[in-house]
Amino acid sequence: MSAPNQSGWKPGTPVEDHNAMSGPDTVTGNRALMLEEPLLFEIGHVETTGVDLPEPAGAATRLGGMDRAEAIGLPGLSEPEAVRHYTRLSRQNYGIDLGFFPLGSCTMKHNPRLNEKVARMPGFADVHPLQPVQTVRGALEVINELANWLIDLTGMHGVAMSPKAGAHGELCGILCIRAALEARGDARKVVLVPESAHGTNPATAAFAGYEVEDIPATAEGRVDLEALKARLGPDVAAVMITNPNTCGLFERDMKAISDAVHAVGGFVYCDGANFNAIVGKVRPGDLGVDAMHINLHKTFSTPHGGGGPGSGPVVLSEALAPFGPLPYVVRGKDGEVHLVEEENADQYGHTQSFGRMTAFHGQMGMFTRALTYMLSHGADGLKQVAEDAVLNANYVLRSLDDVLDAPFGPSGPCMHEALFSDAGFAEDISTLDLAKGLIDEGYHPMTMYFPLVVHGAMLIEPTETESKAALDQFIAALRSVAERAKAGDATLKTAPHYAPRRRLDETLAARKPVLAYEEPVAPSGQPTMSEQGGR
Repeated sequence: MSAPNQSGWKPGTPVEDHNAMSGPDTVTGNRALMLEEPLLFEIGHVETTGVDLPEPAGAATRLGGMDRAEAIGLPGLSEPEAVRHYTRLSRQNYGIDLGFFPLGSCTMKHNPRLNEKVARMPGFADVHPLQPVQTVRGALEVINELANWLIDLTGMHGVAMSPKAGAHGELCGILCIRAALEARGDARKVVLVPESAHGTNPATAAFAGYEVEDIPATAEGRVDLEALKARLGPDVAAVMITNPNTCGLFERDMKAISDAVHAVGGFVYCDGANFNAIVGKVRPGDLGVDAMHINLHKTFSTPHGGGGPGSGPVVLSEALAPFGPLPYVVRGKDGEVHLVEEENADQYGHTQSFGRMTAFHGQMGMFTRALTYMLSHGADGLKQVAEDAVLNANYVLRSLDDVLDAPFGPSGPCMHEALFSDAGFAEDISTLDLAKGLIDEGYHPMTMYFPLVVHGAMLIEPTETESKAALDQFIAALRSVAERAKAGDATLKTAPHYAPRRRLDETLAARKPVLAYEEPVAPSGQPTMSEQGGR
């Protein structure tokens, strides 16, 4: 008869009965090659440093009396300790280089290494925003070339390159609209936001000082055109619409919506976060859009989120372009690209700008990466990007709609993302439980509980960079977890079981997060961690 090993599990016992599913139960917490990683404070010692340097002799301080009087309190680590700490932490994380990121409405695509190689070329990597303009002519050419691509792809009149992310770009567009209305003495107070728009849209409008009103969606998940028309009037400054929307559907009435808004003197802002579904296929300018931000870190593959910074240029219609922010680039009569700022705005006829969005010209590294992506794909390649992204999303939708409820499946083909709900799950199983179970299958969960128009929403955007084989593997994993959710598998309530960390009490973590390290209080008479050398 086999004896139990250190964890208490006997060989031959089914894995589902193995108590290690609830987490490591050895003294150290280690599991195979996944080591339990302590904090830096628990590794190093505040009284030592990782590098020993002799005290400088006879060196006068230049701190003007601002010398630090107390120890800084940071632990010192040797190089191996520091390298191993961060390498072990990285193994507990998930990234696009490890596998598929199914986050809906986030377009987490592969970042081609060619982009990184070009961005690291000395002339680009070393450029500084305070350099004299005559020393960065090449950088200005890159910005201008990228701007021309964005204008051509969207059918717009101008573009503001300086906004640094999607929400920053949204604010830029709304400020352009406000400046245009003020220029004609039109004090409008309301911005309409459809239910199927991005969640940042109402926040941006409110931040800019507007009252926000919702426009309902139809049963098929698109904007209710008649409800929109009924609300339009002289107090409506703009409509903020997402197209394709967050239900994964193209707004077929987009041109009619724009015409109706323009007829009452308002403007149309389009959230461009989902542009990846229509790039090279549809030009928003042809649909009557006045302003739209473009996430370079989504559609054009520059690093996303923690790999950022992002970049959110805003394309503008002819009516809004004069009000765009400074600085911007323009090719002068001398054939060179110039940076237009406050001191030379009169020279280029840009006197109605609402101001600046940021101190300098924007994210140069993101510009370089995005332009590299565009040039490597070409116009035909960018069109194929959209076609393949839509094909992949519909493949996911139709491969799972027999086991997961697809509320807008009957509305026709989806665009960039597939939307499912929790309808049909066992009574005590939630979308969160399914997502935690998916972690055990080796995948980062999809976007959950968004959009709000669908109960228990699960939003999946495969992008164009995933192969059919990769999608088949993901579909099989999600199908397995979905079947368990429908059957009421109780183990989903405690998932994930195989991740480096167990499930948190999410309410407690949100309301009482522990964000700072405090040295544990040792029992009376026992040395503290630092007194023990941090070990």
